[in-house]
Amino acid sequence: MAQQPTFQRGGNDPGLDNPSRRNLLVGTAGTMAAVSLLGITPLARGEEPKTLPDYAAWKERTALIVHSANTMETRRDAIGQGVVTPSDRLFVRNNLPTPPASIVANRDAWEVRIEGVKNPKTLTIGDLKEIGVSTVASVLQCSGNGRAFFPHGAGGTQWSVGAAGCILWTGVPLKDVVEALGGPVDGAMYITSTGGETLPEGLDPKTVKVERSVPTRAMESALLAWGMNDEPLPLTHGGPLRMVVPGYYGVNNVKYVKNVAFTKEQTDVKIQASSYRVRDVGKKGSPDQPSMWEMNVKSWVTSPLTSGRKGRNMIYGVAFGGTVSLDKIEVSLDGGKNWQQARFLGPDLGPYAWRPFVLAADLAPGEYRIVSRATDTKGNSQPEGRIDNERGYGHNGWSDHGVTVTVS
Repeated sequence: MAQQPTFQRGGNDPGLDNPSRRNLLVGTAGTMAAVSLLGITPLARGEEPKTLPDYAAWKERTALIVHSANTMETRRDAIGQGVVTPSDRLFVRNNLPTPPASIVANRDAWEVRIEGVKNPKTLTIGDLKEIGVSTVASVLQCSGNGRAFFPHGAGGTQWSVGAAGCILWTGVPLKDVVEALGGPVDGAMYITSTGGETLPEGLDPKTVKVERSVPTRAMESALLAWGMNDEPLPLTHGGPLRMVVPGYYGVNNVKYVKNVAFTKEQTDVKIQASSYRVRDVGKKGSPDQPSMWEMNVKSWVTSPLTSGRKGRNMIYGVAFGGTVSLDKIEVSLDGGKNWQQARFLGPDLGPYAWRPFVLAADLAPGEYRIVSRATDTKGNSQPEGRIDNERGYGHNGWSDHGVTVTVS
């Protein structure tokens, strides 16, 4: 490639029963829902909404764009200004059909095998809860969020900005589990997590299995999570147990996790070896290409999206830095010619969470191209343009993510 993509690189708490955390979640979710509902555009007359599949029937239909039975996106006008995304508005992305609901009937009995440690062992969720409990806020984002902006027609779901949300995950820190089992074996370079979905018959398991390897540096923040937004982790989002790797793209946050191994090499299954690899347009994926691991710094405007009234307007959006805390967020009303620093809203839930932001602007009648640009504490800022790649991964260019607003 002429230009190489750059993919950047909390203490324990009482968990779900922490009253302050419970109040934070209920307050932010309630506020977000109230604000977001005001911004949802009704379906045009005669437009038939796609029905939600049974496993996601509890979701708020009007807040979602249903691309397929396995892919649902949060509408841009439903993201709102909350620090936590309500579970019923969070996007859905599945690589395999959702397992039967029976797997969450007895959650504490779910088993996960831990290998590549000094004392390998199979543990139940009940066992994990005895080791420790922590809650971490982090952005969950699909690798292809922003794919719809690529002009070459990148294959895959045409996500705009809604394949992302900020979630409170509750579970046991992976490093505590590993410590309890004697630590990783010598030479371990990767954490390899395997999902528990039933594999389709007649296919080579390596072509369909959901199994991802991430560098062992991720162990410092990784979580084996059984809770999401102060509730048991829904089947829709990987319950009863999910590997959560804060700051990493969603595919690395393996659902229905049944096996975690510390390995010297990355897994050779397709989803790791050739999928989720950044390469030039027209090229096939291979293990020597950059893998979709740490997320890059990113932001976008959530309101207004198309129109406004002359006078004082409040411009809202969200921003995050992947594994790095944010330093500032700027907004331009003229497509990037001039920038103004915006203000972060709400509490800072840590380096992996997103920060809602707002800029108050007095606008005269006319057309405005509103864009936002985030900068993290290491000095990384969103670029203006995209880095074209075959699958439309990792797009954080501020220009494409802008909106054109007509003020009257």
